[in-house]
Amino acid sequence: MKLKEALFLFALILCTSVALKAQQIEMPQASPASSISQKIGLSDVKIEYSRPSTKGRKIFGELVPYGEVWRAGANAATIISFSTAVKIEGNDVPEGSYALYAIPNKSEWTVILSKNTKLWGAVGYNQADDLLRFKVKPSKTGTKYETMEISFIDMTDTGASVAIKWEQVGIKFRVETEVDGIVMDQIKRLVIDQEPTNPGLYYQAANYYFTNKKELPVALEWINKSVDSDPKYWTMHLKAKIELALGMKKEAVSSATKSKEMAMEAKNPDYVGLNERLIKSIK
Repeated sequence: MKLKEALFLFALILCTSVALKAQQIEMPQASPASSISQKIGLSDVKIEYSRPSTKGRKIFGELVPYGEVWRAGANAATIISFSTAVKIEGNDVPEGSYALYAIPNKSEWTVILSKNTKLWGAVGYNQADDLLRFKVKPSKTGTKYETMEISFIDMTDTGASVAIKWEQVGIKFRVETEVDGIVMDQIKRLVIDQEPTNPGLYYQAANYYFTNKKELPVALEWINKSVDSDPKYWTMHLKAKIELALGMKKEAVSSATKSKEMAMEAKNPDYVGLNERLIKSIK
């Protein structure tokens, strides 16, 4: 075939393809794709799934049969990803992405994390690919969920629960992450093992010790270094709280008063109120 003829044929195929695509009717998806992301502790968690709707149908026990593996959504398998190792219901789960399946039953569900993330739904599912199986109890939701919903609830500094709700049935399971060991390693490396020039590092370390009820005298030493180097109304407020926790009421009132004055100058009413309440609680 000559070059001219080949180019003409390619152009004809391209034009035909574009024309066919332009003629397609765009309509809403029956089960639209969705994704949710959440920082849990120090881990980024993401769930990608499609959201089916009830549309007048009985779901669990009929559309989604009891005792069979379900994709926990619609269309392709639901995928849950973790940027670090986590614990799910007390079980170790390495960093990575997994297909999320469930086996619903009336009084108990089995939740599955599969290492095979390439399947269309549960078609071709093989238990040999399971990373983890665990049991959860379903509950009746107070609201009817016409469209299936996955969300993160019961957030703490180290964990959250993944909730799956559809129709009037809900389940949840707990995801916990390692935080204290990682933060303490950073504090040791950046604050304890060296003399940082950044006052913000002293503030962060002192705040972590205070929040987590660790060695308060050490926290006071660090916040004093931060305040001495670069006083801010938020660092002075933390100094007041640490002093109060150590029973140093007079010093706490003095620090809170200074913090309030600095917050007023910076036009920050939130910290003005925080300091006023702290002073009132002492007197």
